Amino acid sequence: MNKNELIKEYCLRLGDNGLILGHRLSEWCGHGPILEEDIAMSNMALDLIGQARGFLTYAAQLEGKGRTEDDFAYLRDAREFRNRMLVEQPNGDFAVTMMRSLLYSAIAYLQFKALTKSTDETLSGLAEKSLKEVTYHLRHSGEWIIRLGDGTKESHEKAQNALNDLWMYTDELFEVDEVDAALVKEGIAVDLSSMRTEWNTIIDDILKKATLKQPQEKTYQSKGGIKGIHTEQLGFLLAEMQFLPRAYPGTTW
Repeated sequence: MNKNELIKEYCLRLGDNGLILGHRLSEWCGHGPILEEDIAMSNMALDLIGQARGFLTYAAQLEGKGRTEDDFAYLRDAREFRNRMLVEQPNGDFAVTMMRSLLYSAIAYLQFKALTKSTDETLSGLAEKSLKEVTYHLRHSGEWIIRLGDGTKESHEKAQNALNDLWMYTDELFEVDEVDAALVKEGIAVDLSSMRTEWNTIIDDILKKATLKQPQEKTYQSKGGIKGIHTEQLGFLLAEMQFLPRAYPGTTW
């Protein structure tokens, strides 16, 4: 790959994370446990989809084949998506949704914070905007996990079960490959594998306050999202998200 192709691939990874998690959160619209939280999750969904639009637009520009961010969002099949498996997992109950948001937002916060120093001005600009949003997402989900974990017996159990079920997707958050290595060398990208300790510190602090226990047993860890390997959940999500553009190609509103 040449430099533009490498940055395009990197943008797809960042954009797809935001797009898929944004869609998942949008599924809560009108179904939140309280009105304020319904609005909060809808706003977080808009933040993530806005991030996706920025990174996918840049990917389209780098590709130079006339495609747009909409083409990347609606006209790719599941194997062409580069998001981490964590963000495609179903919403489950409110505890699952908040735990998924916490685990992802912690690494997104660290990644965007480091990317503000990227030698690629477009990437650094997008990261700076995204950082403000994910900082709020991290605080919001962290506060809810503390409230749920240190709340009633039922809320504690639901939060612990959510953590146990989602933990198998956490190693993949730090997965890197030759694309990352080449861009890190140029000062364009950041090394996610080096952020595990800091991520653990953030997560452990919140779990301690929430009286939750990080899973210690060796569990299977899913990996490969950046290579197009996904769970079946992504296919179901895309079938819904992409229905209109595929059913009525070329239609505009």
